[in-house]
Amino acid sequence: MAETRLPLTAQSPGMSTLLITHADVLVTMDDAGTEIPDAALFARDGVIEAIGPTHALPTTADCVLNLRGHVVAPGLVNTHHHLYQSLTRAVPAAQDADLFTWLRTLYPIWARLTPEAVRVSTQVGLAELARSGCTTAADHLYLFPNGARLDDQIDAARTVGLRLHASRGAMSLGHSKGGLPPDAVVEDEDAILRDTRRLIETWHDPAPGAMTRVVVAPCSPFSVTEGLMREAAHLARAYGVHLHTHLAETVDEEAFCIATSGDRPVAYMERLGWVGPDVWFAHAVHVRKEEVTTLAGAGVAHCPTSNMRLGSGIAPIEAYLAAGVPVGLGVDGSASNDGGHLLAEARQAMLLARLATAVARTHADMPANLMPARTALRMATRGGAQVLGRDDIGSLEVGKRADLFAMATGRLAYAGAGHDPVAALLFCAPQEVDLTIVEGRIIVRDGRLQTLDEAPLVARHTAIASAMLGSP
Repeated sequence: MAETRLPLTAQSPGMSTLLITHADVLVTMDDAGTEIPDAALFARDGVIEAIGPTHALPTTADCVLNLRGHVVAPGLVNTHHHLYQSLTRAVPAAQDADLFTWLRTLYPIWARLTPEAVRVSTQVGLAELARSGCTTAADHLYLFPNGARLDDQIDAARTVGLRLHASRGAMSLGHSKGGLPPDAVVEDEDAILRDTRRLIETWHDPAPGAMTRVVVAPCSPFSVTEGLMREAAHLARAYGVHLHTHLAETVDEEAFCIATSGDRPVAYMERLGWVGPDVWFAHAVHVRKEEVTTLAGAGVAHCPTSNMRLGSGIAPIEAYLAAGVPVGLGVDGSASNDGGHLLAEARQAMLLARLATAVARTHADMPANLMPARTALRMATRGGAQVLGRDDIGSLEVGKRADLFAMATGRLAYAGAGHDPVAALLFCAPQEVDLTIVEGRIIVRDGRLQTLDEAPLVARHTAIASAMLGSP
């Protein structure tokens, strides 16, 4: 990628005002879908105070960025990830496996996680997301061997500078009791609930602009008991935090739910009290038409690349959107994707929806109704914010946080796409962004991470991954 130097008059971690000027187009993602040419944005202490044409805004600030030749958009929101899995990308034995086989192959390797492995993989995964325009990430960490804790992830995230919704996941239903995971990676349920309370009381910040929030997140129907699901919901609602789990990802999971509970996955969640605006589900692929309205009372993290990679299926996203189901995007685990490029995920969501539409057409005279690029981009921004229960991010509007990314349009990959540079972000080959800003602070500049030194980080990550894949 050709380097694009961004004119920067001043920058420091404690800067109070930020001014962006002369952006070719600024995508607000407000209710009207406003896009502003020759745009400017002014923020103070991480909060947007003014937005509009450059000539109408102030001319000075502590940090001034002239973004002529760039598209500016709201920071992307990743609603489902497993950051630790970046340590096990492209493992040969798991390359061509379906979900259950993939999990059985990787569980023993993940059992070697350490506190350092959690910290380093968190930094690598969030850095990768930041370079794709992501400013907020929800991660689902659900196994804690060898003294690893969710605290390790939260500490590491603060060194990168992205907002983190840290999910205290859990597995309690081991193989000996009819679950999928080996007994060595499951936990005692009372211990899970105690630690979850501790984490909420220690780390959760409900205030607008929060950098860290804690989520209660038993892993999946095939790895936790009904009792833990119920108690987790009670605990989360007592503290006013969100709930998250995997749901209806594969036909194997569907069969497991029916065999063990007598319910299909959606009905199972509804019976356990896991439907509400404080709940969102990862995947939700195998959901029938009559079940879609139930999910309208919750939310969905759509993970198209992972669903394709594992051969899980195509989620009925168009039906969700038509029914008012909140839908965000997730890159999912870095071992089932095997990357963390959220802008690429938005492109994948658009293309897969178009394919699903084509498959559903039974007559040549049926309208195609292909998903537009801006619909996919909205899922990656406003949709993700809604799924996470946040009204302070997801769009660029006065009063919201200064979370955004900028992409230079003069690069080779966008040649010939100047007719609609916003749509080009998704139609053209996925690119790494030039600038990522979180809470008014520059995290990525000229395509390079500003908060960490990438080379030694990658080297240490590689060493840890190699050790985990070695002999026990």
